[in-house]
Amino acid sequence: MTRVCHPTRRSRTGRHLAALLIAAVLSVTTSSLRADPGPEVLTIATWNLEWFYDAYPGDNFSDLSKEQSSQSQERWEAIRSGVADAIAKMQPTILAVQEVENRKVLLELTKELKDRHRLGYRVAFIEGFDSATEQDVAFLYRGGLVEFSRREQTKEQFDSQDFYNLSKHLFGKFQWQVDGRTETFTLLNVHFRAKAEESAIRLRQSRLARTWLQPHLDQGEHVIFLGDTNIEEPCCEPQPGGEMAMLVGRGTEAGSDDLVDSHQKVPPEKRRTHLVLDKQYDRILLSQSLVQDQPDRRNWVWESTEVRGDVVVRGAGPDEDHWNQRTTISVEELDLSDHYPVMVTLRLK
Repeated sequence: MTRVCHPTRRSRTGRHLAALLIAAVLSVTTSSLRADPGPEVLTIATWNLEWFYDAYPGDNFSDLSKEQSSQSQERWEAIRSGVADAIAKMQPTILAVQEVENRKVLLELTKELKDRHRLGYRVAFIEGFDSATEQDVAFLYRGGLVEFSRREQTKEQFDSQDFYNLSKHLFGKFQWQVDGRTETFTLLNVHFRAKAEESAIRLRQSRLARTWLQPHLDQGEHVIFLGDTNIEEPCCEPQPGGEMAMLVGRGTEAGSDDLVDSHQKVPPEKRRTHLVLDKQYDRILLSQSLVQDQPDRRNWVWESTEVRGDVVVRGAGPDEDHWNQRTTISVEELDLSDHYPVMVTLRLK
């Protein structure tokens, strides 16, 4: 991969390089292993956990990340327990998360899932480059992972100004055995630039993400794009020239490689994925290989999509002033995030 200049956290560079080395070793050592047997049902979800930060600010460097740390160890543990309870209600095979602080908070979360809910999850995490918030993305998964990685623009892409770096993203390659053949899934977990006025930047981020995904589509892999897109456009007809149209693939001549917005199977009145704003920021896009049943072989087919606001809202109802009350409201009343999880179900047929 070719790397270009981008902001980094000085004291965290060594850890980032170590993480890349670990990912490379994982890729080499797993490439020759036989894939796990394919489960009858795959559930794949995305959830922005909203400043999922512990109470220790000593490993944070930006003022913003320090300010967003949990106010006390007790509050952190209570929020972490609430998130574990929510995940236990959904039990996704793979969960893409955004706005996490580091690998440590995820390991604490998976330990709680194991100890309290008897659910085994592993963590795929590589530190990103958002030095302002220090937020990152990750996968929690129950099986199937053979490789995970980050990518960067080439110098040619950078010089063209047609693309914009994804400071928070993670690729995951999952494989399962079905009837003696290996089925490969490539997932791209993203957290795009926020705010409505940043649409031009998100368009360039979308173009880069689509460029990265195209070879996997061309090779016949199952492709899933998911995460917090921050795209203002609702489901389900992408605006020509817009961010979602770019991601879906309307910019290519062929229609056979277009991704499908899984929000199509959510009733219009339930498509909102944000607690505070009436927006559909969190999306899961599927390759057509997961939408169309193959009559000559068994394959996973998209069955349903759910927006799980029910696992987020607690107490008397949605927080009326969530952003201002998030650090002061009682933990029992605090809604777990300002985003709702989105989950798709794929069934082997």
